[in-house]
Amino acid sequence: MKLDLLKNQWVDIVFEGRNKLYGAYDLRMSNGKTNFKSLIIGGVIFTFLVSIPVLANFLPSGDDEAVLDQKITTVKLPPKEKPKENLPPPPPPPPKVDQVKFVKPVVAKAEEVVEEPPKIKEIVDKKIGAETIKGDPDAELTVEPVGNGPKEVVEEDNNIYNTAGIEVKPDFPGGIEKFYKFVGKNYQVPEEEGLKGKVFVSFVVEKDGSLTDIKVIRDIGYGTGKEAIRVLKSCPKWNPGEQNGKKVRVLYSLPINIQSAE
Repeated sequence: MKLDLLKNQWVDIVFEGRNKLYGAYDLRMSNGKTNFKSLIIGGVIFTFLVSIPVLANFLPSGDDEAVLDQKITTVKLPPKEKPKENLPPPPPPPPKVDQVKFVKPVVAKAEEVVEEPPKIKEIVDKKIGAETIKGDPDAELTVEPVGNGPKEVVEEDNNIYNTAGIEVKPDFPGGIEKFYKFVGKNYQVPEEEGLKGKVFVSFVVEKDGSLTDIKVIRDIGYGTGKEAIRVLKSCPKWNPGEQNGKKVRVLYSLPINIQSAE
């Protein structure tokens, strides 16, 4: 008899006349199913491991959740340009005057002359043009007054410039160090133990050097921002910024260091 080792017939031959209730017999009888299950499970695990790099490409990247610490600057837009008012009316068209067609003199034979040139008495007090036009003798003569022509309207520049692109930046009289000394002398730090940090403020240096539109961009609480606004309102006038040789409004921002007394 031909023996097929892939089937379980050999198990019965090996255990013929032996105790089949022993565990070894059951293990060998189920060996084929066990190997088949192992092969399927191993194939699934292998397929999963191979596909991990492909699945990783579909996962969202954590870099998109990065939080940027940006400094927000408020800029006032310039007012809308209003239509110009009270402009002088356009001058009336000049009245028509007699115009005589000018015929360019050409040396030609007598029989070839088709149009005679005007006589001297016909062009006295008349314009010379390409054709003859009859003027309006009853038209009202108007003369534009001297010096009353349209004048150039010079508009005041009220735009708010940034310190990054200004030609002459605004500064505190004596320099920025003197400004911080003024703030340190007049700023009243809240009585809070361990209070320490920076208050970021912004303001507009006007053309006359005064500070307007004072805002607190970030503070550390306990009324530190409100106190910064109070000190800046009492600040002496700055030297204004300049652009194209003229004084302009400039947006300025800076930090103020706060530290309570220990």
